[in-house]
Amino acid sequence: MKKFIVIDGLDGSGKDTQVNLLAENYEKQGRKVTVRSHPCSDNKFGRKSKQALLKEGKLNHIKATLYFGLDAIRSVQMYYYNKDTDVVIFSRYILAVMYLPNFINTVVYKIVAFVLPTSDCMFFLDVTPEESLRRIGARHEEKEMFENIDSLRENRQKSQKFTYNWNVVSGDDSPEEISEKIINKCLETDKQLS
Repeated sequence: MKKFIVIDGLDGSGKDTQVNLLAENYEKQGRKVTVRSHPCSDNKFGRKSKQALLKEGKLNHIKATLYFGLDAIRSVQMYYYNKDTDVVIFSRYILAVMYLPNFINTVVYKIVAFVLPTSDCMFFLDVTPEESLRRIGARHEEKEMFENIDSLRENRQKSQKFTYNWNVVSGDDSPEEISEKIINKCLETDKQLS
């Protein structure tokens, strides 16, 4: 049976680090792993989402989220249903809806979570905004529109509306501690399925 794993969280929470550690773990077991980190640069939706994220304003805010969603849907179509893959790991997925305006984001989340695949191995790395901003600053990359202390605080608070059925892991812990928690939970669900 195909294993579907999602790792999400605020910018700077360590998503890509954890995705890479988890992929290595499954590859050592001889599993065929596909990793998708959204927004992806290999298609127009992902590129347009990233372009909008590097700009300011409400229109770019909405464009970034909508193109992100199309990019994630494309990944589901291309990789989730691919029979050549045992494990599919998404970095960033349906929680992008939290960036939509409050009057619509909850409804959109419920629809998206109903239509798109979910699993028992969906992890939210709950990093404090201060730690997130410190890590973002250490990357020496162009900052995206949500990478400021006010947005990080607001989005962390918003995330609580959506992560009630996710595995919430402290993103302030060391990468090794986070990895151990994620791998243990995935192993637990593997045992339940076998």
